[in-house]
Amino acid sequence: MSAIDDRLLEILACPEDKGPLLLAGDDTLYNPRLRRAYRIDDGIPVLLVEESRQVEDSEHAELLARSGGAPQE
Repeated sequence: MSAIDDRLLEILACPEDKGPLLLAGDDTLYNPRLRRAYRIDDGIPVLLVEESRQVEDSEHAELLARSGGAPQE
């Protein structure tokens, strides 16, 4: 069972660009368009831009692989 329910994941959006997020493992929501990662604390997404972190190229590929998402360029 994943940290985020599939129905919840469908309605969650990045607070910065309002686009969909990818679930990358049990502890991260990822916006590949902005290369911004949001943590999940005890099953609760922390969707605050100031609490997110920028992702470098190497981690971008890893997060995409973990999420099963296609590269977004």
